[in-house]
Amino acid sequence: MRRTTIALLAGLEASVAALIGLGIALVPLMLLWAVHFGLAVDAAFFFRAAADVWLLGHGVDLELQIDAVTAARSGLPGAGDPFPVTIALLGFAVVSAAFGRRIGRRSAAEGHSFTGSVAAIVVYAVVGFLLAVTAGVDGARSSLWQATLLPAFTMAVGVVVGAVGESLRGDPVADAAGGFVRRRVEALPVAFVATVRSVVRIGAGAASGVLAVAGLLVAWLIAADYATIAGLYQSLGTGIDGGIALTVAELALIPNVIVWAASWLLGPGFALGAGTSVSPGGTLLGPVPGLPLLGALPTEAQAFGALWLIVPVLLGFVGTWLVAGSMRSPAISGNAPRPGDLGARRRPDAWWLPLATGAGAAGVAGLVLGLLAWWSGGAAGPGRLADVGPNPWAVALVAAATVGIGAVTGGYAARANGRRDDEPGSVFSRAGAGSEPR
Repeated sequence: MRRTTIALLAGLEASVAALIGLGIALVPLMLLWAVHFGLAVDAAFFFRAAADVWLLGHGVDLELQIDAVTAARSGLPGAGDPFPVTIALLGFAVVSAAFGRRIGRRSAAEGHSFTGSVAAIVVYAVVGFLLAVTAGVDGARSSLWQATLLPAFTMAVGVVVGAVGESLRGDPVADAAGGFVRRRVEALPVAFVATVRSVVRIGAGAASGVLAVAGLLVAWLIAADYATIAGLYQSLGTGIDGGIALTVAELALIPNVIVWAASWLLGPGFALGAGTSVSPGGTLLGPVPGLPLLGALPTEAQAFGALWLIVPVLLGFVGTWLVAGSMRSPAISGNAPRPGDLGARRRPDAWWLPLATGAGAAGVAGLVLGLLAWWSGGAAGPGRLADVGPNPWAVALVAAATVGIGAVTGGYAARANGRRDDEPGSVFSRAGAGSEPR
């Protein structure tokens, strides 16, 4: 396709992605308008609320000021004063990133990844700016510069992941941006590129594994405490329309909860207000937001809570072992070794290489989980609710330490195993040298 066509299609798909995200927030609010309020309230209020929720879902700070009556009923000190809401409803960001990945893949497959990516990012920047301008009222105002940059950043993450993934597949369609990056990478030393690739694969894989285990933990807690969650729904008396709106809000918070569960199994835990803590060592809570989903929180210390730290250690070990094995035997995996490739050397790697690889993987895992912990928390209301979520520094340090221990151990174990494979007569030795086993 022509470059202009790719740009138009990418911009159109980005617009559809923004409309879908906005619709997810708007539909339950319109049900409230029609059923609960009987169409008696100005519908523009709900459109502005949906825009604020969509922006909040991409990390845009929202400054709120509730009316005096509601502030008095809340019982929170300073509830009538303006307060920031900075906690992102990451479900909306996940939707945008997923659409961005699709746009990036299509643009790269057609040979114009840069054009399609820029078009989608610009559309998201314009949408964020327009929503912040039109939705802002005295009682609720979003940060204008964040509304312009953060949704566009979320889309950029998706399109870059999609475009890079499509370019690495080696499709015959020539992509200008992908070809430029490939040429620059091929100009670098092969050993350096292979080491960086291994570091990213191990670190990102370990972080993804921790999040996957955390997701399973959240699913198990919800299933185990389903009766408690259902009872909280009934006690709130929200009705069908209010229950739908509350459920949509909880679904948007599921990615946050998964990140919080990851910080819990790593040890630092998370807070649901100033002076509170939810960790394997125990749970200390005061009044919490009225979300039925929070009924699945553990209420007491876990007898073997420290054993969860085995998860990131094991993931770092297994990831390093698998990556090292795939590098030792490129001929068996179907990839012919290049001159100077790590897999083409018969001598063992330098003694410090597993240590450097493990340290790099630890840094990648700590960076990923620390950033997610930072993005998943923030202020959820006035007073004590200004501190919700995990401590990103603590999460990053523990993740880096545990994944690093496993990665370094796995690296030296794979190195020792590689020495045995490189002995005369070893299948891996001959395969690594590029010759066929006899």
